[in-house]
Amino acid sequence: MEPNVLGLQDKRSLVLGGGYGIGRESALLLARAGAPVVVADLDPARADAVAAEITGLGVASHALSGDVTDRATAERIVDAAAAFHGGLDVVINMIGFAAWGTLFELDDDAWELDLSRNLRHHIWTGKAAARHMIDQGTGGALAMVASVSGIYGAPRHAAYGAAKAGVMSLARTMAQEWGRHGIRVNAVAPDMIATPRMREQQAHFTADPDERARESIQPLGRMGEADEIAGPLVFLVSDLASFITGQTLIVDGGTHAAFPHFGAASNM
Repeated sequence: MEPNVLGLQDKRSLVLGGGYGIGRESALLLARAGAPVVVADLDPARADAVAAEITGLGVASHALSGDVTDRATAERIVDAAAAFHGGLDVVINMIGFAAWGTLFELDDDAWELDLSRNLRHHIWTGKAAARHMIDQGTGGALAMVASVSGIYGAPRHAAYGAAKAGVMSLARTMAQEWGRHGIRVNAVAPDMIATPRMREQQAHFTADPDERARESIQPLGRMGEADEIAGPLVFLVSDLASFITGQTLIVDGGTHAAFPHFGAASNM
């Protein structure tokens, strides 16, 4: 295999939410593929720690921090990453967080907060990145994290599901409007992934999440791991995906493909 089979060697990269979980795994995978990475996270200590890991691999890295739910901060982070690199070729944005409660419990403040945490920052960071890519004349690639909650219904997290459906629509629109500039935009829609945060959120259930997955229609019968989402994200920004844009890749252990009725999966 060629050393640069992914085509990511020296690609100037930014990972938003890169200090934790899927973001950390994505940043490290980019670095192992030879891409210098700016790691941005709400928590500066987490961003610093991942940037140090990348530097330890012999790859240039830099840490940034800030809250991308604020438009000016979101744009500042993208501009600072481009300034560090002298340009910008790749952006992975995995920032998101679900609030839980029924529709009757969903007030206007909670609705707006979930849209802010899961949708609005994608347009701000995406536009800022695209402007750099267009000005460079080099094109580039963006990958965003959506969710299967934006494909199915999203009981008890309706605002999150609506926001993630918006992410997938936004990826299609960005792909259409920016494709002529050589910019590709895609999304990954995971099912439950065993990040530390997800383990904490699932702790109130009586059954272990992996046990519930085994009893469900999901063919693989387990939660996914953070690196199993990082891989598809890095694939989508790599040259291996050079003719893929406007798509959402579902990474859910096969749930979307399963026959849901009559306990069919458990009888196989």
